[in-house]
Amino acid sequence: MNFEYFLAKRIISTRSYKNSISGPIIKIGIFAIALGIIVMLISIATGLGMQNEIKKKISAFNGDISIYNFQSTNYEDSNVPMDYDLEISANLSKIKGVVKTQKIASKFGLIRTKKDFDGVLFKGVDKDYDWDRISNFLINGNFPKISNVLSNQVLVSELLANRLELEIGDSFQMLFSRNSENSAIRKFEISGIYSSGFNELDSKYIIGDFKHIKRINKWNDIQIGNLEVFIDNYNNLESLTREIYSITPSSVNVQSIRDKYYSIFDWIKLFDKNMIAIIIVMIIVASINIITVLIVLILERTNMIGVLKSLGSTNYSLRKFFIYNSLYIVALGLIIGNSIGLLLIYLQKTYKFISLDPDIYYVSSVPVHFDFSYFLILNIMTFIICLIVIILPSSLISNISPTKSIKYK
Repeated sequence: MNFEYFLAKRIISTRSYKNSISGPIIKIGIFAIALGIIVMLISIATGLGMQNEIKKKISAFNGDISIYNFQSTNYEDSNVPMDYDLEISANLSKIKGVVKTQKIASKFGLIRTKKDFDGVLFKGVDKDYDWDRISNFLINGNFPKISNVLSNQVLVSELLANRLELEIGDSFQMLFSRNSENSAIRKFEISGIYSSGFNELDSKYIIGDFKHIKRINKWNDIQIGNLEVFIDNYNNLESLTREIYSITPSSVNVQSIRDKYYSIFDWIKLFDKNMIAIIIVMIIVASINIITVLIVLILERTNMIGVLKSLGSTNYSLRKFFIYNSLYIVALGLIIGNSIGLLLIYLQKTYKFISLDPDIYYVSSVPVHFDFSYFLILNIMTFIICLIVIILPSSLISNISPTKSIKYK
């Protein structure tokens, strides 16, 4: 154990150190660092949580990448079909990062009940549809049973069910328009109710059998509305979109969810800027506090510095002593801040005690996501920055004269 560390440890452990003039300043410094870490952890966790939650919900209902007929005038309504080419499907499955493709077709229609009516988008799916992606949203009943036989079961949102006063097992009629013919009417039965908390999606989607749309539009066996592609890493979305576009024929268009919901994703980007701004402000506040604490410690122990200098201690040795002293404050602030911050993140993730308006924020409660790499980088960065700002004011020790400082009280 070196002398500087031993001396710092002995002084920190004494009662007089805690009851000294600098005691309240030290506590404020610890509090400032702890508060900064808490705010930064919560900011990153909520920012990442919000981004992941919104991306997950949009992806669950739309896929990460959509492939549809280039002549289609509306990417949501499958008014112009595309041919389902098995070769394209096989080529997509070979692309690294593509985990699943599924056939769907969508068509706008009008729900008509005895008391009310509402316009919705009927999303037709086939028997290979991956229900697991929306399994967390199911709050009542079951998913529609889709097989080779035409099914009249549908999945509706809680928002629509409440608005139209519908329940599990209820039936309703839906009116679909045809291009140059009379409207088509279909009767459906509610098998399940879902709630994603994303009102823009919940107010729009009803999920049922793909074969209804095929019959209404009079498509042949190989025609579909569009192909949804799911990928394993959202960070590769743009590169995979370009790669898929390069292997598809010119008759189809390829669109990512980022382009489809550009306004929402532009809004999501603001979270990154907000997180960076909060981190910078908190680090500046913590740095100013630790500099203030160190200066107070040096001024309070001027007499001790003079005695140690007269006994042969070098400026470098004394600077190390005060650096150890300050790092104790930083470490204590980090431990307290991380403990409280992680506890608050856990409580919000488990109990969701802070709610939001889904009409504004697209989620019903504040989502949080803990990423250990961000946690580690944040703590290391804070420690290094505090270490740098500690070194600068510690140079004041070299200006203290042993003869004058011994007389200083």
